[in-house]
Amino acid sequence: MEIDTLSMMTVAMANLLGISVVLPLIMGRSLTPAARAMQAGLLLLTLGWAMLTASEYANSFVLSVLSMGSLSASLVMLHRALGGWLGPRPGERAIVVLAVLVPVGYALTFSSYAVRVGWSNFLLAAMLVLLARATLLARRNAGRHWRLVLLACFASMAVLTAARGLLGAFFTSFYPTFLAPNPVNIAAALATNIAVVLGTVALLVAWRDEADHRLRTIANTDSLTGLPNRRGFTERAEALFANAKRYHHPLTVLMLDLDHFKQVNDRHGHDGGDKALVLFAEMLGETRRTGDLVGRLGGEEFCVLLPNAKLHTASGFDQRLRARLQQQVKAKLGFALDYSAGVAALSTQDTTLAGLMARADAALYQAKREGRAKLLMGQSGAGDTVV
Repeated sequence: MEIDTLSMMTVAMANLLGISVVLPLIMGRSLTPAARAMQAGLLLLTLGWAMLTASEYANSFVLSVLSMGSLSASLVMLHRALGGWLGPRPGERAIVVLAVLVPVGYALTFSSYAVRVGWSNFLLAAMLVLLARATLLARRNAGRHWRLVLLACFASMAVLTAARGLLGAFFTSFYPTFLAPNPVNIAAALATNIAVVLGTVALLVAWRDEADHRLRTIANTDSLTGLPNRRGFTERAEALFANAKRYHHPLTVLMLDLDHFKQVNDRHGHDGGDKALVLFAEMLGETRRTGDLVGRLGGEEFCVLLPNAKLHTASGFDQRLRARLQQQVKAKLGFALDYSAGVAALSTQDTTLAGLMARADAALYQAKREGRAKLLMGQSGAGDTVV
């Protein structure tokens, strides 16, 4: 059976068109920038192939140049989608520069078939190489399998696109159009159909992974302060606790509770109370070291986990935090704010994170009973002492 390049490209364009129409219906309106970039990339890719095919029959300069601009822009949008899912990607500026050069160079060299075909295909191949490279390193927690599928799609299309450029530039008689039934065009048409299907599946998996990550983040984050909530804090703290026990590293826990918070709400309203919580969370973030874990456990209660830290480190944290409150809080809120705190250091008797936090919590409530606005240290069965 004779393979018709035009028919295969028509099928690929039909698939792309169907995907471009159906994706917005499937994905809905609440999308991240990465998901929107993916949709835009696939739509531009469809338009690019459609205009390129039409230009072969109409011999249209305008359609040809527009097709190059659309195809190169589609690759930029797919690169941005990967950046949104995986973190900033190498080659972000380079791919934009190439996307500009493709249609500009194509238009300027339009009178020379060999030059314009070689120029456009070689630069498009370079863009595909940058896309393939962008799938390799995940700076965020992302699935490996969908990245490998995209890597294979982009890499194979880069090789075939470069081969088209080579034939068009140096073997024009063998490559009169990109629809000519030569082995390279046939292989490219087959690869395009496969890449459209597999690439779309991989992109949908990437979008699903992003949605799952967002849901986990929402479930583990306090919506008011942006800090980890009790669930999110505990999950991360358990890992730090286990690591400290395994390697016999020091670890301290600070439990903090805003003093007279009910009075803050009564006098300044819940809006004033919310502002106080947000400001206190910001100051906790400014005071913590890299690697320290801060969370809001509920209400006006916060917790700070200090890895590789002994009691004097916790005391220093407390002193810096209180100094910040005294210097800034009245000017920013219009009223004073203070807190009580309890601290406990990891000992050989601590077998669970919950037990360590309970000792710090007991010291916190002892501090509140003794007049508030102080830090007390929890002792294993020996009372509480001021740090």
